[in-house]
Amino acid sequence: MTLTERLIAPNASRGEVVCGFGAAILGAATIFVLSLLADLAIWRVAVLTVVAFDLFGGAVVNSTCAAKLWYYRPGRTALHHLGFVAIHIQPFILAWALPGFTWSTAAAIYAIALLGALAVTAAPQPLRRPTAFAATVFGIAIATTILTVPHIAAWFAPILLVKLLLAHLLPEEATR
Repeated sequence: MTLTERLIAPNASRGEVVCGFGAAILGAATIFVLSLLADLAIWRVAVLTVVAFDLFGGAVVNSTCAAKLWYYRPGRTALHHLGFVAIHIQPFILAWALPGFTWSTAAAIYAIALLGALAVTAAPQPLRRPTAFAATVFGIAIATTILTVPHIAAWFAPILLVKLLLAHLLPEEATR
């Protein structure tokens, strides 16, 4: 499997590849510049930039037809999708790397994503889309009003939830 197939999806169209890498690069560049302006140590800038590349790109990539066909191919179950959400430990990476991003905030964001994923995968098929949107909007509301994150990371939880709950967990668009 090529790097593009791993990062985007097998059989991705040229447009899907351009959109996915374009969002990843533009998101990473935006957060890179903002992190430099925030006067962070260069290693912290690097961590935020890599996380941004993954989340901005992943939010777009996971919504593509190619990714839907790959992630929802025969044999894939709700456990595969929950595992995909569970491996996204970026909240804890930010708690390690970013002053003011606490471990309790990381745990809360991680729990919001996992609980949202559980709700979506447990919902009957006709209710998965509205359940995913409900989990995302309530998760964003909690993450941006109750939890405290450094200003430079205000983008993180909303984009993580869009990537995982809306882009990844909604299979019904898997058509070409």
